[in-house]
Amino acid sequence: MTRPTVRRCLLSLALAAAFAGPTQAQNYDAFTVADIRVEGLQRISAGTVFTYLPVEKGDTLDRNRSSEAIRALFRTGFFSDVSFARQGDILVVTVEERPAINTIIISGNKDIETEDLMNGLKGVGLSEGETFNPLNLDRVTQELIRQYNNRGKYNVAITPTVNTLDRNRVDISILIAEGKASRIRDINLVGNNTYPEHDIRQGWESNTSNWLSWYRRDDQYSREKLSGDLEKLTNYYLDRGYVDFNVESTQVAISPDKRDIFVTANVAEGEVYTVAEVKVTGDTVLPVEDIEKLVLVREGATFSRRLLELTSDSIIATLGNIGYAFAQVNPVPDIDRENRTVGLNFFVDPGPRVQVRRITFKGNTSTADEVMRREMRQFEGAWFSQAAIDRSKIRLQRLGYFDSVEVETPEVAGQPDQVDVVINVVERNSGQFTFGLGYQQSYGLITSVQLSQSNFLGTGNMFNLAVQNNSYSRQFAFGMTDPYWTDNGVSLGFNLNYTDFDYSDQDANLAQYDNEVASADFVLGIPLTETDSISMALGINRNQITTDDVNTPPPLVDYLVDALGDRARYPQFHIDNDNDADTPADDDDGIPGTDPLVNGPYRTWTINAWSLQTGWQRDSRNDFLMPTRGLYHRINAEIILPGSDLEYYRVNYNFEHYWLLRRGWA
Repeated sequence: MTRPTVRRCLLSLALAAAFAGPTQAQNYDAFTVADIRVEGLQRISAGTVFTYLPVEKGDTLDRNRSSEAIRALFRTGFFSDVSFARQGDILVVTVEERPAINTIIISGNKDIETEDLMNGLKGVGLSEGETFNPLNLDRVTQELIRQYNNRGKYNVAITPTVNTLDRNRVDISILIAEGKASRIRDINLVGNNTYPEHDIRQGWESNTSNWLSWYRRDDQYSREKLSGDLEKLTNYYLDRGYVDFNVESTQVAISPDKRDIFVTANVAEGEVYTVAEVKVTGDTVLPVEDIEKLVLVREGATFSRRLLELTSDSIIATLGNIGYAFAQVNPVPDIDRENRTVGLNFFVDPGPRVQVRRITFKGNTSTADEVMRREMRQFEGAWFSQAAIDRSKIRLQRLGYFDSVEVETPEVAGQPDQVDVVINVVERNSGQFTFGLGYQQSYGLITSVQLSQSNFLGTGNMFNLAVQNNSYSRQFAFGMTDPYWTDNGVSLGFNLNYTDFDYSDQDANLAQYDNEVASADFVLGIPLTETDSISMALGINRNQITTDDVNTPPPLVDYLVDALGDRARYPQFHIDNDNDADTPADDDDGIPGTDPLVNGPYRTWTINAWSLQTGWQRDSRNDFLMPTRGLYHRINAEIILPGSDLEYYRVNYNFEHYWLLRRGWA
C-alpha cells in the first residue's frame, strides 16, 4: 500500500470517528415527546430554556428537528454546550451554562473616563451580571482600540484577563497601556489659491505643535476634531460665496512608529457666486413686509451661508415668540452656474400655534416650586414664547441655587397645539457653615463661626450670621432678606452689626484706642424692568471711640477734637471725688479736666448718625456665580442725614463686563 493510500485511509477513519460521536449520542428514532426535562441549569431558569426551545410536549422529534433545536439554544448565547437524549418518551436536554460576569475592572486609563469605557463595553455585550462569551473579548479589544484611535492614540495596548470564580462566575480585568498620543506634524491644504492657509485655519481645533500645545492639546490627532475642522473649512468658503467648494479628498498618514500624523486635504474652490432675487413665501403669519425686514441677504451681495442661517433663525425666533414653537424656514436656492448667481426663496412653514399646557420642575429637592415659578416669564395657558422661556432660564441661573438649568418643551400627546415646559435643574449647595480656630501673636486665640444661606429652607430668603472673637475684638453680624416681600418682586431685608475693638494693650503693638460700633439698617429693593432695579436703605449707626492721650496717634485725636469738640478726660479707673452717683463718670466734678496727669489720659467720643442710601443697578449677566456674558452696573449714594453728629456723603460706581475669551472655556 502506497503512502498516499495509507494517508487517505487514516483521514477517512478520522472523519468517520468524528461524525460517529454526535450521531451515536443522538441516535434515536423519531418519537412523540411526552415530557421535557432540562438538566445542568444553575442560574438560568427552566422557563427561559422552554421559551427558546422550539419543541413542545406532543411534538414529533426526529434527528433534523433536534439539530435545529440545539442550534436555537446555542443562538441564545447562554450555553457553551447543549445535548439531547431520550429516556423512553421523555426528551432530556442537558446544557452547560456560560459563566456570569461578576465584575469588570479597567485599569491604566487616563485619557478616557472609566464610565465612558464601560458604556462602550455595553455596546458589544460585555457588562457586569451578563453572560460571558469569550468571543466578546476580541470585540472588547477592538472597541477600546477604536475609542483610543479616535483620540489619536495608536500605540494603545489592551490586555484582557479572565479569572474563574466559584458558582460559575468570572472576573474580567482589562489592563490598558494608553501610550502617547500621535502628534500632528504637518497639515497641508492643496488647492486653496484664494486665501492663505493661516487665515483658513483660524479657529481649528487641530493644529501642529506650538508653544501652547501643552495646554490646548491641539496637536493631538483626533478623527472627530479633524472632521469638525473640515466642516469649518467648508463653512469658511461657503460664507464667502464659493457655492461649489468641495473637499475632494483627505489623507491621514501615520509614521512607522505611530507617533507622527500627517494630514493632507485636497480642495476645489470653484467660483464666487452673488445673490440674485431674494423672496419670502409660504404662510408668514405676520405681514410679509415685517418678515422681509429680518432677511439679512441682499440682492447683488456675495452669497453667504451664514447669513442664510442667521436669517432663518431670526424668522423662526420671531414666530416662536408669538406661539409658533415648531416654525420652520427652508431657504430654497436656485443656482445659476452659468451666471454665477444664486436666487433664494425663504419658504416659511409656521406649523400650529402652540399653547403651554403645564410647567413642571424636576431636580429641585430643596428649593420650593414657588421660588422657581416666580422667576418664570413663560406662563401656563399662554401662547408659547421662546424669548420668555430663554429669559426664564437666565433668571433661574442667576438665582445661584443651581449648577445647571435645562429646559425641555415636549409635545402633549394627541394635542399638536400644546406643549409642556419641563425645567430640569441640578441643585448646588447654597449654604455655607464655617468654624475657625487659630492663634496669632498679636490677637491671641481667635475663634470664628459663620453661617450663610442664600436659599434658607428652600424659600429663597437670604440669611447670614457671623461671630468672631479674639483678645482685642468681638464682632457680631446678622442679616436676612426676603427677595419677594411682595408678589411683584419688591425685596425687604435688614442687617444688624456690632463690633468692639479694644486696642488699649500697649504690648500688642497696635494703635492705642478703643472703638465700639453698633449699626442697623433696613433695605428695600424695587424692580423696574427685567434688568433694572433701584434700592433704598435707612440705617442708624452708633460709633464710640475712646482715645489715650499718651498712646493714641495724634492725627486721630486732632481730627476728633476738630470735628466733634473736646471731651473731658478721665482715668482708667474712675474715682468718685464728689460722692455723687448722679454726676457723669467722665466729668465727676463738673469741671472738664485738661491735664492728663491729673484728670487721666482717656477721652470718649460718641458719634450717632442716620444714613440714607439709594442706588440703581442694571444686571444682564447670564449666571450668578460663573457668568459668561452680560453687563453689571451699580451706582450707590450714601447721605448722612441732618441731625447726625457728623454729616457726609459718598458715591460709588461699579461696572463689570463678561465675555468669553475663547469658545469652550465656559
